[in-house]
Amino acid sequence: MTTEDLPLQFARTKRFSLGVPRGFTVSPDGERVLFLRTAGGRSTTGLLWLYENGGERLLADPHALGGDAGEDPEAERVRRERARETSAGIVSYATDAAARLVVFALSGTLWAVRTDGGAPRRIPTAGPVVAPRPSPDGTHIAYVTGGALHVVRADGGGDRVLAAPEGPDVTYGLPDHVSAESLERMRSFWWSPDGDALLVVRVDDTPVQQWWIADAAHPERAPRAVRYPAAGTANALLSLHVVGLDGGRVDVALPKEAGAAHPGGQWTDAAFEYVAHADWDTHGPLAIVQTRDQRSAYLLRIDAASGATTTLHHLRDAAWLEFIPGTPVSTPATGHVVTTQEGSRGLLMTATGVRTPEGMYVHELSGAAGGRLWFTACEEPTEAHVWSYDPVAGFARLTGAPGVHHAAVGGPTVVLDSATLDGRTVTVLRDGVPAGHIEVLAERPVTRPRPRFLTLGTRELRAALYLPQPHEPGPGGAGSGGAESGGSGSDGPGGGRLPVIVHSYSGPGMQTVVHTDRWHHAVNQWFADQGFAVLSVDGRGTPGRDRAWATAVHGDQLTPVIEDQADAVRAAAELFPELDTGRVAIRGWSFGGYLAAGAVLHRPDVFHAAVAGAAPTELRLYDTHWKERYLGHPDVHPEHYDHCSLVAHAHKLTRPLMLVHGMADDNVAPAHMLRFSAALLAAGRPHTVLPLAGATHLVTEEGVVDTLLRADLDFIKKSLDLRTA
Repeated sequence: MTTEDLPLQFARTKRFSLGVPRGFTVSPDGERVLFLRTAGGRSTTGLLWLYENGGERLLADPHALGGDAGEDPEAERVRRERARETSAGIVSYATDAAARLVVFALSGTLWAVRTDGGAPRRIPTAGPVVAPRPSPDGTHIAYVTGGALHVVRADGGGDRVLAAPEGPDVTYGLPDHVSAESLERMRSFWWSPDGDALLVVRVDDTPVQQWWIADAAHPERAPRAVRYPAAGTANALLSLHVVGLDGGRVDVALPKEAGAAHPGGQWTDAAFEYVAHADWDTHGPLAIVQTRDQRSAYLLRIDAASGATTTLHHLRDAAWLEFIPGTPVSTPATGHVVTTQEGSRGLLMTATGVRTPEGMYVHELSGAAGGRLWFTACEEPTEAHVWSYDPVAGFARLTGAPGVHHAAVGGPTVVLDSATLDGRTVTVLRDGVPAGHIEVLAERPVTRPRPRFLTLGTRELRAALYLPQPHEPGPGGAGSGGAESGGSGSDGPGGGRLPVIVHSYSGPGMQTVVHTDRWHHAVNQWFADQGFAVLSVDGRGTPGRDRAWATAVHGDQLTPVIEDQADAVRAAAELFPELDTGRVAIRGWSFGGYLAAGAVLHRPDVFHAAVAGAAPTELRLYDTHWKERYLGHPDVHPEHYDHCSLVAHAHKLTRPLMLVHGMADDNVAPAHMLRFSAALLAAGRPHTVLPLAGATHLVTEEGVVDTLLRADLDFIKKSLDLRTA
């Protein structure tokens, strides 16, 4: 009988994401917790669950509702790709204010179920449903179909259009590409607390250039049109509107551009092109608008009756502004707004001036409940803990175990979602006391990760080192703060010192060196067990550290990142002499793929082979918000793009390089790989190309992702001239 190895398990469990509870909603009274979870670590169908009275109850199973075999609307497929969704079935839901009515879409069909009893009900609609959301009182459900915002009564009657698109490239209630991909704003309409009106985003994609994504493996299929705002090109036109259930409509008078206090620079564009966030609380609608150059943002209070706006706060930064997920939020009793603190990754209470402590990096604001604010923050980059704040007790940390912890709150109940090196747990606290657990059904990797956490070099780079099992560090070897490896000793392929594989992301928005059970640890350990030392490094530009760390890549996203990886290899080899710095490969995906390819181009003295997956190699082809944040406008700062793009440096390649790319990727388009490969060929630089037919930016299919891991390993062994052990 063949034993299942880590690559195959990795594929079949969708990166160990199946069976993990997620999407928690706690009712305002704290009595009910809603969440999503598949039936096990191999099931790909999302189910809707309720935790109540100390136990779990299944609310909705797609198989019982006729399955999930139908076609999702195109807008839903796009939404799932932007959310990097790996499962099928029920993958999102929304509730009324009391968390009594729950709605979701399944293959374009609208379903509703109550938490106080009864089976799910199918609600008839005017067309395939995207983004359904009930009114706070549970009497109506708003949804989008065909780009139009509709509303239907919860009993299934009275379906009508609230806002209809005026042209083929106009939508109401759906996010544009930039908002969903780079700003992570997946919502585009918000109910009034009384349920009589909605604040809705109108998107006009007409000015945005159109790209075509074709499936070359199926020439009989028409290419898919994608509106993609590449750096330096036009964005979608966004506007906000208040639409009433009575048919009324009020256009919100958003400011056109930031005032005189807007920070200047060589490239300055003070026009408000981005709607970063919006909401509607008991004190009225709120919105955050951001300038094209991302150095100013206005927090606005909107008059729902007239559409007039009042600026509550002007956020500004000399480099760029980023927003903490979950902000802004108004405290229910006072209406005081909590927002992102400019110049840092902290929280600011605008009315009182209270700020989170110096040196604290806030990852997200969970919400306000029981007179407290709840948020996740770190003081040490490799961990993230749940904190609370109230005016009397001040700031208090709730979690203690090293790991990454998140919270969902409602009334006296806190749901702690905790990921540590020992696994995942979900604990329900009531009045601060454990009241129960929500079961985690995910599989544990067959390869047990044993990372050694290190702090390397003068920049105190956080790194994780993985050695073969069994392995004992040789003379002069040292570990720091991680799981210890033990055993009788093991060498690299063919004996001798250990060749090195660097596997880092090291880009904005993501960390890999963390005290959790994330899939990176298991994959890195699997590579290590093939006879390598694997090193993962979070360098400058990654989250979790101070503002100077984040902005060190402003104007140059390539040089500091590669320097950090090269410095980490040298520093790790000083601690562990068995690391062979004469045989170093680097592999990565997305920004990590960009890093890998850039490393062999610019530092072939350190990096001797690379596997670059889904690498953005021509940065003028990446989207406006994400790339202009770091490099500015390409017409004003062409030198930034010329230096950081890899295509222009293709002639420098002297090391083995394999390019891997999903041919249906609409985030990092296949054009990146094709243009880079063409430039390499024109320069006479041999390289390997592995196109993945039909694959998008997130590759999870069995037979592809598992084979890809083995292909990476084979390419690295061959490139480093390693004989098979």
